[in-house]
Order: sequence, then C-alpha cells, then structure tokens
Amino acid sequence: MIIDSHSHWLPEEIIASAHFFSRAWGNIESQIAAMESFGIDRALLTYPTSDAQTKLGGLKEVCRIYNSNLSQIVKRYPEKFIGAAILPVGEPQEMLDTLKESVEEYGFKAVSLATSYDGVYLDDPVFIPAYKYASEKGLPLFVHSQIVNPIGSERVKDPLLTPVIEYVFDTTICIGKLLMSEILKDNPGLKFVFAHFGGVTAFLGYRYDATYRMLRGINFVKDLGEEPTALLKKFYVDTSGDTQAINLNAALSMFGAEHILWGSDWPAKPDLNAGVRAIRDLEIGNGNKERILGGNLKNLFGL
Repeated sequence: MIIDSHSHWLPEEIIASAHFFSRAWGNIESQIAAMESFGIDRALLTYPTSDAQTKLGGLKEVCRIYNSNLSQIVKRYPEKFIGAAILPVGEPQEMLDTLKESVEEYGFKAVSLATSYDGVYLDDPVFIPAYKYASEKGLPLFVHSQIVNPIGSERVKDPLLTPVIEYVFDTTICIGKLLMSEILKDNPGLKFVFAHFGGVTAFLGYRYDATYRMLRGINFVKDLGEEPTALLKKFYVDTSGDTQAINLNAALSMFGAEHILWGSDWPAKPDLNAGVRAIRDLEIGNGNKERILGGNLKNLFGL
C-alpha cells in the first residue's frame, strides 16, 4: 500500500483569499486521477499554511471554512483521503474544542500545524491542551513550514530566498525548540511529522551532539537526559516530493527508515511517480522501502 503523507487541498474561499494559491489547489478530481494513474492508494490532506486569515478575519474563520469543507471531501471519498484538522491558534480551550469537533464529528485522524504562528513555535504552552488530547487519541501531528513571515523574513524578503532558506529554517528551529522543551517528555504518545525532511535537521546531528557535550561540560545547557540526536530520532519526517538521493540518505542516517514517510507535496509537485521511484531506487532493502512508501503511515493511523 502506498500512502501519500503530504498532499494539499483547499476550498475555493481560502484560495480566493490567499495571495499564492491557484485553483489547482482545489481540484480534488485531478488528485484522484493522478493517484489512480500512479498507484497511490490513499492520501493525507493537510493545510499548506496561507495568509487567508488576513482577509477572512482571523484563523478562527479560516479553521471553520477549511475543516468543514475538508470534512465533505473525506466523507465523499472515505477510502481515498484522510483529514487533518487545523486549529485557531491563540486560545487553548478554543483550540481544544475545534480539535474535538474535527475528530468526533468530522472523523479527522490527524492535526495539521504550521511550524510557527507569528513567532509562536510549537513548544508554546498554548498547545498543551490540544497535545494532551492528541496524545490520548493517538492523533499524529503533521507540521508544515510557515510561509507567512518565517524566521529571517524580518531581515530578508526575497521571492526565492524566503521559500528556499527561510521556510526550512523555520522548520529547523521549530524542531530545535521542541527538543529543548518538555513537550515530548510530558506527552510520550505524541507523534510529530515534519515536512521537507525536518528542514536541515538531518545535517546538524554531529553539531548538535558535539556542542551539547561541550556546553554540558561547563553546565551551560540543561541536561536533556540523552544526546540530542537520540531525542531527534523520535520525530518523523516526510520526503515532500524530494527525489535527491543525497537528501533521502541524510534523512535515513538521522531518523531511520522507520521514521520517514513518503510525501508528494501535491499539487506543488505533481509528478507522483518521480517521488515513488526515488524511494524504489534507494539501496535500503524492500522492507524499508515499503515502510517509507506507506507502512510507517499505516502504523501511525492504525489502518
């Protein structure tokens, strides 16, 4: 079974209110046709983050529009799509109520988060009630890079540099802040899945451990209980349509095949076959290939 862990669909009202997305992002029939053409059995639909809240009156309204419309897609195609709820980040009880509604009424099986919200990262206490519920219910948390004012954008705004560099570093710092928090320790059932290989985290393993040992030697950093890389291996990452063996192998070295999920990043990257082929071409054994292509996600969802 091949399951896409990273695909997007947006309702027309959000597409019309955001500055980046075309109508291709709302064409669910096109996605189904592509999935059937390339043998993709199911797909998780997550929110790509947008600036639609600036025109729609805030995240609460965006959540209402997105979650209710997504529920219709999941209801119409229950064997094709898995829904992930977005939350009106700000007031903890409102976030929790939205999550409960999405799970108990809409049948969503995951949470879709951004790496940050106006500089508030996922280690913030505002997320704790939602995390506890997600942990209890076994809901994986799928994290997409923040595309609205990611880290560094206050100094450099560039149409190429912002998506290439700042998106991935917003993801990287988000993972780092979770590493330094008590979130995973206090909620051992939480499963975070970060898009785009988790930013550049896979390339920082040696630096994390060497610097941590040095700073622990002078009691300059708190005791994490384990070396940073041991804790980082508890996170999951997805491939987000990447086909480069060097990136795939770096992720394998850091996270292991059991914590990597194949994702297409549809419709931004419509060549589903290229992403699958890149996994098939890896020299990691058929068992690990099947885990990445769908087995790991199947286990996360208990399918």
